[in-house]
Amino acid sequence: MPAFDDLMAHQRETEALGQVAGRLGWDQETVMPRGAAPQRAEEMAAMEGVLHARRTDPRIGDWLDVAKAPDAAGDAALRLIRESYTRNNKVPARLAAELARVTSLSQGEWAKARADEDVAAFLPRLNEVVALRREEAAALATGGDLYDALLNDYEPGANGAEIGAMFDAMRPRLVDLRARVLAAEPAPKVQGTFPKADQLALSEKVARAFGYNFDTGRIDLAVHPFSSGSGRDVRITTRVAEDDPFNCLYSTIHEVGHACYEQNIDQSYLLTPLSRGVSMGVHESQSRIYENQMGRSEAFTGWLYGQMRDAFGDIGVQSERDFYRAVNRAEAGYIRTEADEVNYNLHIMLRFDLERAMIAGDLAVDDLEAAWNDRFAADFGILVDKPSNGILQDVHWPVGLMGYFPTYALGNVFAGCLNAAMRAAVPDVDAGLARGDATAATTWLRDAVQTHGGLRTPVETISHATGAAPGPEPLLSYLEAKFSDLYKL
Repeated sequence: MPAFDDLMAHQRETEALGQVAGRLGWDQETVMPRGAAPQRAEEMAAMEGVLHARRTDPRIGDWLDVAKAPDAAGDAALRLIRESYTRNNKVPARLAAELARVTSLSQGEWAKARADEDVAAFLPRLNEVVALRREEAAALATGGDLYDALLNDYEPGANGAEIGAMFDAMRPRLVDLRARVLAAEPAPKVQGTFPKADQLALSEKVARAFGYNFDTGRIDLAVHPFSSGSGRDVRITTRVAEDDPFNCLYSTIHEVGHACYEQNIDQSYLLTPLSRGVSMGVHESQSRIYENQMGRSEAFTGWLYGQMRDAFGDIGVQSERDFYRAVNRAEAGYIRTEADEVNYNLHIMLRFDLERAMIAGDLAVDDLEAAWNDRFAADFGILVDKPSNGILQDVHWPVGLMGYFPTYALGNVFAGCLNAAMRAAVPDVDAGLARGDATAATTWLRDAVQTHGGLRTPVETISHATGAAPGPEPLLSYLEAKFSDLYKL
């Protein structure tokens, strides 16, 4: 198998360099001096140039023509390398490097514009990012749908029409449930001041409870929480607001879900195409099931209530039940990452429709803020008060991640399917969560989903874990049952 072995040796070096490039991105969003941004942009462009050259090396085509895989994992690796080789050969090296350079600059400029509440200052750069991504989409689509070409980078096999149809089917039940919840008596809120150091200490304890391995990971602070890396170096970030401890705690649990997926992939896949999550939808299924079906469950919040009282004293709620209701408080807020489970998917639907229109050329970037504000008022019944609560709240468009947003809602759908299967297979999940021990749940997820990495396609991954094709019904039924109980509907 010399061709297969030569190909995999080449791929391991490419994967290693990709991890180095990812570490540059982690550094930029955590500890890099602000003044380093122009130089970092050039560094990122240079790295992307090297990676693009390796991913389009003509020898890959020669190897693929004759390589014979020794097993099913090898077959999957060849499939993924072939898909990557075909994709990257459609994108000119100049464009790949320019996208890396511009999106690196854009990230820092977005953070400043967000802090200054200044959309106008950022629009020229966002126009540049969108133009480059449309150019890339045109190269990838070869006459097909531009948005689908970008979506395929994050969710292979998905298309915008099918996702749009699924969202249209989900929306009426979500809107009806939200109307009934918001008409009910509001859930209580926690109250007090929650010092940064104490929040971070508790977030580390919670991360350990969900199985995050600090021997190969760490927690840092960032404007927008994220997970970075794979294999034996998987880092997460969180953020802290001293009047809102849930921002830190649940951002941490969410990113731990992503990180545990990467940490738990079979180590024999390390630095191969199988060594990372198979898609962003499947990735998001892990972060959302950790955060919501496990982390916001009545069992786990009962344990967390005691931890909060120990760390912060009086937090304004006097019982485990009221704390559970406070954690799951539903309201029409501005921020996607802080949205309750009922409203969250409606935030995604808004972004999905706007970015599809942008990539199609039906919505100009200069008109994006007005379109966002009008749609938000229609969907949520409140007016956007400032850009950081509107168009500037997410980092995704500034760094060129068009096509990424729908994978969040798709991840919720997958999480609904996985939760139903997990609870059928492991009936004592809640008993462990009530002790602050998620081992029963995380072990099932590790064995059913995480260890397999990129072995199967996204839909195959969920179907293999659950025994059925994924669909929205388990998620919608879970939400209706949970919030009917919480709000006595």
